[in-house]
Amino acid sequence: MYPERLWIRRKAPEPQRPNPRPGYAPPGWPEGVRPPGSSDWEASAATFLFDCCPADYRAYPVLRRHPVVLGMFAVEFVESQAHASAEGLARVRTGLADYVRPEVAQQAVEAWTTEAARLVRLRREVGMVVEALRGRVFAPKL
Repeated sequence: MYPERLWIRRKAPEPQRPNPRPGYAPPGWPEGVRPPGSSDWEASAATFLFDCCPADYRAYPVLRRHPVVLGMFAVEFVESQAHASAEGLARVRTGLADYVRPEVAQQAVEAWTTEAARLVRLRREVGMVVEALRGRVFAPKL
């Protein structure tokens, strides 16, 4: 009668699901780090955190495998830099008075002040990333 038909089994199309909405990144979130909950955000967070630490930290497998552990190391390292910067700023004028002209000492003070402000911002950014790695969900304030 009818020639046999070859039935081709086709894969049923997967149901269309809305794309998961990427997480919210609060004000002050570091550039280059994807918002929490978006694809590959933890990889971008780890890259950022490694960039905040000494290059030697990349050699430790535990830090490469566990972003939360890396976050703790980054917090401690950035805080120690901020502490050292504050101490350096407190001593810069007296420590340089016998070696450079007053205007050079003032430029050193300005450099320390700029660095201290950068470290305060960096500490805040690292802190937010670590909080997100630990599960905090940021939401926009109305």
